Amino acid sequence: GKTVNFWSLPLSMGPEDGKGFNCFFPMPFSNRARIEVDNESETGLICYFYIDYEELQVLDSSYGRFHTCWNRENPCDGQDYVKLNEKNRKAEKFSKKNEAHKGDYIILEAEGEGHFVGCHLDIHNLFETERFNWPGEGDDYIEIDDGEIILYGTGTEDYFCTAWSPSQYYCSPYFGITLPGGKNWSGKISYYRYHIEDPFYFHKNIKVKIEHGHANQRSDDFSSTAYWYQTEPHKEFNSILPVEKRLPRECPKERSR
Repeated sequence: GKTVNFWSLPLSMGPEDGKGFNCFFPMPFSNRARIEVDNESETGLICYFYIDYEELQVLDSSYGRFHTCWNRENPCDGQDYVKLNEKNRKAEKFSKKNEAHKGDYIILEAEGEGHFVGCHLDIHNLFETERFNWPGEGDDYIEIDDGEIILYGTGTEDYFCTAWSPSQYYCSPYFGITLPGGKNWSGKISYYRYHIEDPFYFHKNIKVKIEHGHANQRSDDFSSTAYWYQTEPHKEFNSILPVEKRLPRECPKERSR
């Protein structure tokens, strides 16, 4: 993996070289709380930590519990982008429609009552080409309470509060780019967006999805972490992938070091 310094309101990675991990998400609990760090690597781990908490006589029963889940699709079920570019010009590539939103990358599927407060999205651009190789333009699609409310975005970078195929490192309280990718957006790219001021409330369920490239035409390596609060019980999580399927891919430049 790779660590990098960044700051935001709920999460940060600080010096030296992003090795100081900090989380400021409130995590309400009634009877007990437990946080575990599981080392599944082949080397030892030196770790220190401290936790601040407040004890109350009574906790409001309406408080949701903090949830998070990680997902990965490696690669996404799209097309060979290099061949697609050889057959189509840029304008033609963006003309395809995905009105049913089948095959979108899933960031979150939750059931119950609560509110979605943000996510990280990591994209490993798997294609090497001199042609326009921007892996974004995937519309975000948020469906709330069996479709009673639908929010339909216009592109990957727009959901993450940026524009025009960004290629710069940037941090702010609620959105940022911690890894902007290399030349022509090659290699690894990481974004974050937190809905602290503008949470998405749901009473039955919520689906948060995003296209992998316009109309799901790309097949890059996508992974994500979603953050939300909800009352219990929650939908059963999918089994986490084994270690070997969670490891990041190497980039050509990384292999040559």
